[in-house]
Amino acid sequence: MSKKVLIISASPRKGGNSDTLCDQFMQGAHEAGHQVEKIFLRNKKVNYCTGCGSCYNQSKPCPQKDDTAAIIEAMIAADVIVMATPVYFYTMDAQMKTLIDRTCARYTEISNKQFYFIATAADNDHEAMKRTFEGFRGFTDCLNGAEEKGVIYGTGAWQMGEIKSKPAMQEAYNMGKTV
Repeated sequence: MSKKVLIISASPRKGGNSDTLCDQFMQGAHEAGHQVEKIFLRNKKVNYCTGCGSCYNQSKPCPQKDDTAAIIEAMIAADVIVMATPVYFYTMDAQMKTLIDRTCARYTEISNKQFYFIATAADNDHEAMKRTFEGFRGFTDCLNGAEEKGVIYGTGAWQMGEIKSKPAMQEAYNMGKTV
């Protein structure tokens, strides 16, 4: 059965290591017959949550006029969500965290989704990436019916393109293929 797969790439560099793994995942998912959409956060305007309270105190939509509402709509419509980030100081980058914070207004609608997490780091130690994946899990723990299906450790990739010689390339492709 074909699924709607949404890939959210938080890489600040087009063709960066985490973005490259997104493309591998996407290729596998396409070949498996799934509908795949990739959102490259670098090309979107996602403002910080201001904590204004409109969404929860007044039950109004977020008053900010940026691209976040459309991204959240895509998250709600998806069956599978892939969240990918480079690791900055052993956690996710600001682009991904900003998006996660902005889901506050509608996070209860992002329910019954399968999640895959991708992270790339210069460090070779999986343990060093633990906080990054725990940050993703902090988000999905707040969602109803969220199911973690896979994690890709893109280790040992500092300079752009270094991921191409790493086992994570095949892992990302295979994971996409088995969605």
